[in-house]
Amino acid sequence: MHKQITSAQNSYIKELVQLKEKSRLRKQTQTFLIEGLREISLAIEGNYVIQTILAATSIIDNAAIEKLLNSVNYHIEVIEISNDVYQKLALRESTEGILAVAKSKDLTLSSIIFKNKNPLILVAEAPEKPGNIGALLRTADAAGLDAVLIANPKTDIYNPNIIRSSIGCVFTTQIATGTTSEIISFLKEHHINLYAASLTASVEYQTVDYTKPSAIIVGTEATGLTDEWLQNTSKNIIIPMRGAIDSMNVSVSAAIILFEAVRQRGNN
Repeated sequence: MHKQITSAQNSYIKELVQLKEKSRLRKQTQTFLIEGLREISLAIEGNYVIQTILAATSIIDNAAIEKLLNSVNYHIEVIEISNDVYQKLALRESTEGILAVAKSKDLTLSSIIFKNKNPLILVAEAPEKPGNIGALLRTADAAGLDAVLIANPKTDIYNPNIIRSSIGCVFTTQIATGTTSEIISFLKEHHINLYAASLTASVEYQTVDYTKPSAIIVGTEATGLTDEWLQNTSKNIIIPMRGAIDSMNVSVSAAIILFEAVRQRGNN
C-alpha cells in the first residue's frame, strides 16, 4: 500500500509548493518538480534520478505508474494524492495526474562531454522568458544538438515553466550554464568556431560553413549580444529580413540557423 496524502495543508505538500515557486529552494535542496507523464519519462531517459512520484489515482491509472517504476533499477517512493493536493502542485489544468520530485544535475561547463568530435552547439546569452528557453530547448532536441550553453542565465533551468514549455526537452540535451567569459573560454579550448547572430558586421547565415565544430550564439531580442561575444567570434551572421521589422523571436532565429547547419552536415 502506498503512502497517501489527502490534505493540501500537509507540511510536505507545502514544501513542494515552495519548491515549485522558489528557485532558491531548488538550488538549496538540489531537487525540483516535474509534471506530466511524458516529462517524467524523458527525465528518466536523460538519467535524472527520480526520488518520489505523486499520483492522483483518480486521474492516472496504476498501469502507467507501474510502467514508470519498471523503467528504473532503483526504488522510487510513490505517494497517492487527492485531487485537491494535485491541483495545489500542478501548473497545468489538463494534465495526467502525476508529478515527480527529481534530483537536479550539475550544470557546470565541466559536466559537458562531447560524444561527437564535430559538435554543433547552441549558445543563448541571458535569455529571460521561460517560453523562449523552452522553445530553444525543443529546437535543440529536434536538431540533435550536442549541447545547449546558457550564458548569464536569468532563470534557473529547473523552473517549472521551462520544463513545461520545453515539453521535457530540458532533459534530452546536455545543458550547462556559465558566464559569457567562461563559455567563450570553454568553446575556444575545444576549438569550436563561434558564429554570433548579430546585426553588425555580419554575413548572411547561409554563406557560412558549419560543417566543422560550431557554436551558434543568439542574444535577446531586446538587446542582442554583448560586445564580448562580437569581439570573439569567428564570424557574425545575419538572417536577411524581407519585411518591415529587423528581428524575429530568438527561438525562430536559432532554428533557422541551426537547421541550415544540420542540412550542410547531412547525415554526419
